[in-house]
Amino acid sequence: MHSSTIVRQLRVESAPHAHPDAIVRGDRWRLTVLADGLIRAEWSEEGRFEDRATTFAIRREMAVPEFRVIDGGDEVEIVTSRFHLRYDRGPFTPHGLSVRPLGVGRGLAEWRFGDGGDLGGTARTLDTADGRIPVQGGVVSRAGVAAIDDSTSFVFTDEGWVAPRPRGGRDLYIFAYGHDYPAALRALYSVSGSQPVVPRWALGNWWSRYHRYTSGTYLELLDRFEAEGVRFSVAVLDMDWHRVDSVPPEHGSGWTGYSWERELFPDPEAFLAELHRRALRVTLNLHPADGVRSFEDGYAAMFEALASDRLLGDPIPFQITDPAFLDAYLRVLHHPLEAQGVDFWWMDWQQGENSHLAGIDPLWLLNHFHYLDSGRDGRRPLLLSRYAGPGSHRYPVGFSGDTIISWESLAFQPEFTATAANIGYGWWSHDIGGHLLGARDDELMVRWVQLGVYSPILRLHSSDNPFLAKEPWAYPAESRSAIVDALRERVRLVPYLHTMNHRANAEGVPLIVPLYHAWPECAESYEVPTQFLFGSELLVAPITSPRDPVTLMGSVTAWLPPGTWTDIHTGVVMQGDRSSELHRRGDSIPVLLRAGGIVPLAGREETDAASNPHRLDVLIAVGADGEFTLLEDDGGVDSATARTPIRWSQENGKLTIGPTQGDTSAVPRVRTWTVTFLGLGPDDVPGAENTSRGATVAVVGESGSPLTVTTTPDPRSCTRARVRATPACSTSSMPRNTATRTRNGPGGSQCRGVPPRRSSPNCTRCGCRRRSSAPSLNSCRPVDGARAPRPSRSGARAEGGFPYDHPRRAPLDGNRRAGGLHHREDARRYVGGGCPKIQSHGRQRREDQLSERQVVDTDDREVLRHAHAQAAARFEDGDRLEVSVRRHRRDARRGPRPGLDRALPVNRVEIDC
Repeated sequence: MHSSTIVRQLRVESAPHAHPDAIVRGDRWRLTVLADGLIRAEWSEEGRFEDRATTFAIRREMAVPEFRVIDGGDEVEIVTSRFHLRYDRGPFTPHGLSVRPLGVGRGLAEWRFGDGGDLGGTARTLDTADGRIPVQGGVVSRAGVAAIDDSTSFVFTDEGWVAPRPRGGRDLYIFAYGHDYPAALRALYSVSGSQPVVPRWALGNWWSRYHRYTSGTYLELLDRFEAEGVRFSVAVLDMDWHRVDSVPPEHGSGWTGYSWERELFPDPEAFLAELHRRALRVTLNLHPADGVRSFEDGYAAMFEALASDRLLGDPIPFQITDPAFLDAYLRVLHHPLEAQGVDFWWMDWQQGENSHLAGIDPLWLLNHFHYLDSGRDGRRPLLLSRYAGPGSHRYPVGFSGDTIISWESLAFQPEFTATAANIGYGWWSHDIGGHLLGARDDELMVRWVQLGVYSPILRLHSSDNPFLAKEPWAYPAESRSAIVDALRERVRLVPYLHTMNHRANAEGVPLIVPLYHAWPECAESYEVPTQFLFGSELLVAPITSPRDPVTLMGSVTAWLPPGTWTDIHTGVVMQGDRSSELHRRGDSIPVLLRAGGIVPLAGREETDAASNPHRLDVLIAVGADGEFTLLEDDGGVDSATARTPIRWSQENGKLTIGPTQGDTSAVPRVRTWTVTFLGLGPDDVPGAENTSRGATVAVVGESGSPLTVTTTPDPRSCTRARVRATPACSTSSMPRNTATRTRNGPGGSQCRGVPPRRSSPNCTRCGCRRRSSAPSLNSCRPVDGARAPRPSRSGARAEGGFPYDHPRRAPLDGNRRAGGLHHREDARRYVGGGCPKIQSHGRQRREDQLSERQVVDTDDREVLRHAHAQAAARFEDGDRLEVSVRRHRRDARRGPRPGLDRALPVNRVEIDC
């Protein structure tokens, strides 16, 4: 195959010529109105302008929008429905080129040439980054206008090759969409190309580790994962797949290689075939910078293909800017390995931005040609490589580099991923769990994997250090269970993920976007950079800091947008338009589903991420109408999709699934759908089973016929909450569980065995003593049975009629701390005295289903604060909670606790919504 032939096959599809009616020009300047909010501004001293495709702009042939031109002699003005541009016809300067966004929005301001201040884009790599780093620009700005400078990018020729641009000119793309950030992204994709659909199998779990595996040890590892109930869809082999230590010394290091290390992989074809039999795809690591040396299996064929003046045995340098080298590089070195079973490549380029041609970044060429070459023969192309600049979204997936193991790295990663949407880059793959440096931290690993579940790609990766391994069985039981559950959850999410995969391609909406894309006028949406929208239905607030050492609960201060939100892990229902500190155990992070939201999941029995499942679970958050269309295909690049609509009618209480439309050949004919209505009980859904998250019912039917599930009309989700504090009066004459308070009808209360309010150190009814050191925390009072309205930001009573009794009363706002206690809107009133041991049980609707035990050992004053933190913050607006506070005598080896030899009064409170 000749080099000119392969270049034509790998030619980018482009339409670089704008419509003449969209152009306003002078002798040395040209303005092209590409869309109502997008204008291209060019300046050239020679009066020559670029009409070829560039790395950023490949499609300028767009429908001409309506616009007006005002010719003022020394100044030209262009006005569309979205912006007003003024230009003085000279070289671009801040006083000569300005754009004012039109419309209404907080913070909109005039943009002048040279202004920055956009909301950021992404960066080439996270190598050596330990926390937040600067990122390159994007196309959205809180001021309403952002610009991409395309002056130095190289161009694609008509033959499909590349060429540097003439120096000295200016080429700007100005996005003036105000706060309509989704429209700015759609304009970006219109001019720069859409995000491709990645293969479905890429959305499952990836296993990667820098380790000298053999074919035997790798398969044994997969067997162990299978025994643990964890499945992977992508097997990554780092650089030790090729010759490293066996490279002859005269050739230097083993950094670059194209020949299997036969000592480790004696039969590569059989090994790759076995991986494929297990439904895994395979990628191999590449470092091509050292060229091709004479010890490589493909050296002789490369030498013959290039026919240079070099002597046989001389190394062949890496020259990706030479079409002949590119031809041989792909055809001789890579295609034979792909014929053996390699599915795609991990391009680990770390050698900078310079090549043999000025202005040509070798990473750009590697990404462009490797990606297009991987899509031959009707396959969906894929490449794992670093970001090379605006336009890189056309070559997924992004490899963010060697991640440092630290909480700071974890804390920046969700922000980094979400902000990348501002430049259209939606498919980052991070080293989940971190790769190097740092220290072992089991909790950090758990939280990182939980974030990975809600990342574009979940690729576990680690170094060869045995203390930093990512195998779940290398961790204690608590961490091991959380990691395994997270990896299983990722596979279950694939139906939802693949639908969002198609949505990103068709509608120009990345899988992950910052909250301000949806709520641009809410100042709070800009202040929570670690929160993000995960597809059309979910909001994720990852926990990126260590847990409280006493409660053993992780927390995140989250902003809940307006509306009603339900946590898909707990079934807790929360009202939005407020900030709240959300607490979670180690087994989950807050993942919230909007009212009317619908999330399809693979059934728990489904473990193959690449297959369209026979069993599907559907999560429904009632409270508003909702609709979701499940998209499925057979994996081919041009395959038609099957579309299954899922509709929820709030007024009628009716869920309709199907019928499936389109190409149904790849969809199972009969399916089982298990529907969970979050926050509803069995009384709301006839025939449903009561679960910890809501009411669950299963239906079976053919894909070509509609299925329906009905509930009571206009159902309202309610997380039934019960808070019970059992007494610890071990020295009193009263039996346990008799010093209680119960609701006794509207406006009244009933008190049995309740000590008077701060009037005596002794309880007059049960005789038990209160701690004099903390009277405000240990005093009791009858509970008002009347229901009070939900507290406002300045209110002091909680819904359910439970007044806050602490003398240092403070407004009840979310989980605001006051007087050492946490407050909640439903379970506000934690009454009774303290002791150093707490057991919390919760998230069940029947007493015989209590679970989630948590033990805390602390001082008396602290015990109520942490009990309240668990009873209130952990179960937002909700789920049944039982808190048992009991007297605890310290282990004899540790000695008694001073002042804890008396019985303490504790009262009983039950709250049901």
